[in-house]
Amino acid sequence: MNYPEIASRMFNTPLMLQPAKADTIARAFAPRVLGLPEADAGQMGLIGDKLRDDTDIWGEKTYRGVHRPMEGIGLIEIEGSLVNKGRWIGKSCGMTSYEGIGIQADDCREDDSIKAAVIEVDSFGGEVTGAFDCAEKIFELSQVKPTIAVLTDHACSAGYLLAAAARQIVLPSTGLCGSIGVVSVHVDVSGWLKKEGLNVTILKAGEHKADLNPYEAIPEDVLARELAELEELRVEFAETVARYRAGRLSKDHALATEAGVYRGAKAVSAGLADAVARPSQVLAAFGAELGRAA
Repeated sequence: MNYPEIASRMFNTPLMLQPAKADTIARAFAPRVLGLPEADAGQMGLIGDKLRDDTDIWGEKTYRGVHRPMEGIGLIEIEGSLVNKGRWIGKSCGMTSYEGIGIQADDCREDDSIKAAVIEVDSFGGEVTGAFDCAEKIFELSQVKPTIAVLTDHACSAGYLLAAAARQIVLPSTGLCGSIGVVSVHVDVSGWLKKEGLNVTILKAGEHKADLNPYEAIPEDVLARELAELEELRVEFAETVARYRAGRLSKDHALATEAGVYRGAKAVSAGLADAVARPSQVLAAFGAELGRAA
């Protein structure tokens, strides 16, 4: 497993990820990434599994276009942790890539036989990198064809950003959405190193070359700068979902949620979603409405 790759995606980088999920991932991966004892290796496998030809993950050899659950309707599934690259990474490995989502959105937009699209979302979020571009592709699709985001059951942080790009958002009574914010995790192992009798000397050229390294506490000026950058991303997040949900959710209201999450009817009242319904019923209703509009 490529632990440096995992560490680079998890620590010291902005994430649009629901905090509880971030905590779970950090607890699961920190021991392996930092070389500490593992409680139970059998519990791992959330990320980094190799794609295999015998799985149902969409690989280049097996992708045949957007899945169509009904005649004229395309289905784009957004599940698990969201990552930037990995063209056909799918839900079977616990991740979905923005790259793959974007290609499917483009396919739905360009294929005249697809009259509308369902965006099925069950994600607590993921990387900032690639998220906004992917959301724009879904929004571009929504400008030319009917789209509806169906939550089964969560659309938090980056997952909500993608859902907001659809014309409508429907969630179950137990579903959660929101978390319009950004989080970053920094690991300070200096205390552990001292306890183990280890000393790390950082050699650097450039004042900020070793910022956010794990061997010392974050200096106050670096901390202030990083927090300011996270706030800038949160404001961009709020501005973007407000543009997508014009007339239903303003930038100020998005910021006022302070990255909170809302369940069921409360999400509708807060302007984060449009209706509460059972996901299994939404597809049939959407198809029937599309048929009447044809």
